[in-house]
Amino acid sequence: MIVSSEADLDGLKKSGRIVRLAIETMASALEPGITTLELDQIGRNVLDKEGSVSAPECVYDFPGATCISINPVVAHGIPSDTIIKAGDLVNIDVSAHKDGFYTDAGASFVVPPVSPLLHHLCSTTRKARDRAIRRIKAGELLNCVGRIFEKDARKTGFTVIENLASHGVGRSIHEKPDIPGIYQKNDPRRFEDGQVVTIEPFISTGGTFADEGEGPWELLTEPQYFTAQFEHTIVVTRRGSVIVT
Repeated sequence: MIVSSEADLDGLKKSGRIVRLAIETMASALEPGITTLELDQIGRNVLDKEGSVSAPECVYDFPGATCISINPVVAHGIPSDTIIKAGDLVNIDVSAHKDGFYTDAGASFVVPPVSPLLHHLCSTTRKARDRAIRRIKAGELLNCVGRIFEKDARKTGFTVIENLASHGVGRSIHEKPDIPGIYQKNDPRRFEDGQVVTIEPFISTGGTFADEGEGPWELLTEPQYFTAQFEHTIVVTRRGSVIVT
């Protein structure tokens, strides 16, 4: 999507506020003993109250309002009777559709007690996302995103999940362009003024590829690795980025 009016930007901000509120509300309820299905219902209640719908549910018939992934699942975790335990690394990913506008965001949380390794992993991943967002403006090469993700991961001894990418969003949950999480030297594409995209690094303690699980949705790494993800939806401008989530 390309934002062409203040009405477009306002619509994205309204949708993005709901996504942020759902994640914050779900995170506040995150504790040992809660199931991912119970956590998903909390997110659904927020979406319903705010007059929006789950984007993955309405677009892809995903079996849940939100994606809740517990390592080694790193993306598209299906809400279930799985009980969250102390020390778990949990990713909450929420995408909402309101009044024709789609926004998408995610964050990773460690259920206390928090190990130094997982604290460092989450901090590195969040900072990589934020550093990429600060770099982006109209005319900047898309491959700057993967370059930042790789650089930040490597200098802290971590790796990037290579087959999970940032992407366009706005009029649907997934749009062009795909923005690789690793540096693609010969990619000539540049960000456009008004372009709406997600920025979402998947940084791991050693994994480099997310494989399909037994079902049709979940993506996971080898069980010995941990992976964090942090995501915002942004609007690209000539001066920088506007975060809407």
